[in-house]
Amino acid sequence: MSAKQFIALLNSHVAGNEEQFLTIALQIAAQEARQGNANDAEKLKQLVQSARQKGRSGSEHGQSVIPLARPRGELQEIVSSSYPKSQLSGMVLSENIRLRLARLVRQQKERATLRDHGQAPATHLLLVGPPGTGKTMTASALAGELHLPLFVVRLDSVFSRFFGETATKLRLLFDQVNQTRGVYLLDEFDAIGSRRSDSNDVGEIRRVLNSVLTFMEEPNSTDSLVIAATNHPEILDKALARRFDEIVEYEMPDVDAAKKILNQRLGKLKIKASQWQDVAPLTEGLSQGELVRAADSVIKDAILEGGSSLSVEALKLSLQDRQSFRRRFNSSR
Repeated sequence: MSAKQFIALLNSHVAGNEEQFLTIALQIAAQEARQGNANDAEKLKQLVQSARQKGRSGSEHGQSVIPLARPRGELQEIVSSSYPKSQLSGMVLSENIRLRLARLVRQQKERATLRDHGQAPATHLLLVGPPGTGKTMTASALAGELHLPLFVVRLDSVFSRFFGETATKLRLLFDQVNQTRGVYLLDEFDAIGSRRSDSNDVGEIRRVLNSVLTFMEEPNSTDSLVIAATNHPEILDKALARRFDEIVEYEMPDVDAAKKILNQRLGKLKIKASQWQDVAPLTEGLSQGELVRAADSVIKDAILEGGSSLSVEALKLSLQDRQSFRRRFNSSR
């Protein structure tokens, strides 16, 4: 084992990142196998497998496998962390998007195999689409699938609070990506592009952009998953877009998708086929997030009123409220 590998093992132990610790152990096992030490390599692999099995068993009883990773020092001001439990199966996605995300999850889970063959898993993902179409939920679901912490960074907040030292703050973030494996969501990613036209700050924007471009080209030693989300891809710097392994575009749900979203959220209070004809027109133009909020409003009322069946009129009123809000919001912009 090299000194670098030993240092990496200690760093992952100190950070409480068991998954990173086990990943490094597998890399050492692969190295031993290449050097002809098959017995030692097999023992290491069996130990890693045993540790992971024990971890899964512990998590089933409500125990956390990895201590909750939290940003430290100055990062606490710009990054929030959590351990999501959501899964991709809980989202209504098009078949194309579902297959692409499933492929990414498999690459992350089997990254050791890929590296044994000189390949690296996809680690940079750009999510594009209107507000409320599932971009943030996707980041949460990917973190849940991979049993990793989710770190959320609002770049617009970074700019507004630390403009003048933004590149330095982002450098701290990029260093954490390489030290602590996790899913990192860079929300409002277009903040980098939207400020380029501000002649007063053009120098700072260029420094920030160069910092991000440099980061995107750096090797991701922890195989952290970096997800950027934007509502305005048209204002992103083209050099940035080319750095992503995958670009996933979300659209507003159609009528069939809206029905799946509502029924999934309503649970036992599902919409009957005979009732859907009256409900369907009211879902047009509403995002996934708006449909979920409309369903939640109905569920809360049903719980408080002791109801066990869906009130279609209540659902229609809730959807109408969402439509009214959308019209008022769009007319005021």
